[in-house]
Amino acid sequence: MMLKRAMFRCGQLCSRVFAVEFDLRTEPLYFTLSSTPQELHQAHQQLFGGDEKLFSLHVHSDSRTEKARTHAEIKHKLSVALSRDCDVFEASAFIPDVKNSVDKGFFIRDKSTTSLSEDVLKTLQQSKSVCVFSYKREGQYCWQELWSPVNQVEESVRQYVTPAAAAERHPSTLNITSSDVYYCMNDAYEVLRECTEIIPESKEVLKLVDEQLETSRGDAFPVIVIEGLDATGKTTLTEALRESLNATLLKSPPQCLAPFRQRFDSEPPLIRRAFYALGNYITAAHIGKESLRAPVIVDRYWHSTAAYAIATAVGGRVDNLPKPGSELYQWPEDLLQPNLVLLLTVSPEERLRRLRDRGQDKTVEEAELEINQLFRLKVEEAYKRIQNPACIIVDASPSPREVLQQVQHLIRNKCHLKTNNQLSTRRDQKPCNLSTHH
Repeated sequence: MMLKRAMFRCGQLCSRVFAVEFDLRTEPLYFTLSSTPQELHQAHQQLFGGDEKLFSLHVHSDSRTEKARTHAEIKHKLSVALSRDCDVFEASAFIPDVKNSVDKGFFIRDKSTTSLSEDVLKTLQQSKSVCVFSYKREGQYCWQELWSPVNQVEESVRQYVTPAAAAERHPSTLNITSSDVYYCMNDAYEVLRECTEIIPESKEVLKLVDEQLETSRGDAFPVIVIEGLDATGKTTLTEALRESLNATLLKSPPQCLAPFRQRFDSEPPLIRRAFYALGNYITAAHIGKESLRAPVIVDRYWHSTAAYAIATAVGGRVDNLPKPGSELYQWPEDLLQPNLVLLLTVSPEERLRRLRDRGQDKTVEEAELEINQLFRLKVEEAYKRIQNPACIIVDASPSPREVLQQVQHLIRNKCHLKTNNQLSTRRDQKPCNLSTHH
């Protein structure tokens, strides 16, 4: 019975397009399956053409939280359990242009002479949401079969690997909405609500959201968001602006979520991103209150959440990102919008120098920025593509004083807001009407 269910699941997968991130400098390697032999292209021969043992596994479940956690557990297991003679590539099976159709997984190329990879796969296959395939070769042809540890799969049908054209957009972009980036509060809220049994802290986070959220706000002072990678000078600038504008300084994620960050940072993107998305809505509630009394400076906001999530979700090169103008770069309709968003940029060399001078602990993503130039480029490009509101780029290479003067000039022009060297009291500053959809 279980075998039949597995065959049914895998039958669904076999009707899809497969993508393997074989070389991150190029497009993923795409293929479909056919009942008739197909000759492999040169690129496909590099992946399928050797004497290695080849496997792929995909995670499929009707429960999105189970699917996400299973994928994360497999990723960890493969990284620690397989030998150095095994190459593991990110892989996916998807229906072209169909949102949320991606089943993520891995492609394994085992060059060893041991049975270690088979032993690991045997353990993983015990999960009802994991489907494992093996690949066999004969001359110029390669076929895929449902893998069995004992090679006794009944009615196993050869499905030949058939090279496929590159997808119009990277398959990972099909699953970004409400999986990596959240475009309304309810979607993020619902993910954490589904996690309350497995992650008790979810209840406390949801309680904070319920307590903090405001439903309306009228005329208010301007809200200015400062964005940028770590070590671009955000902290120095936001503190200087707080003083020069007599402003309130807020940070996202808000301090009230600090006790939970370590717990949610260990979760897969679906859950981790939902947690940080809710942090933006709590920050928005704080902005709503504070901007009635004074201008508000915000150290990071939705742009950071979205840019890092998109850059992480999309494998490979910058060209794989969603195209400019994509709906994936649109600001959530129910999230309070700032009046001005400034993106601080410095050269990679200057950033690294500043980070070294700090010598402080970094998050996994920040550490990856240091060693992975490609990831950094994707984050910066994603920042620049976000719309409504878009970022205004500020060169943060000069001295802090010069950067502050640049930014003060932008604020005067865009928000008609005077700084302390131009006024004697805050009463000279007039509130402005800030659109919001709370």
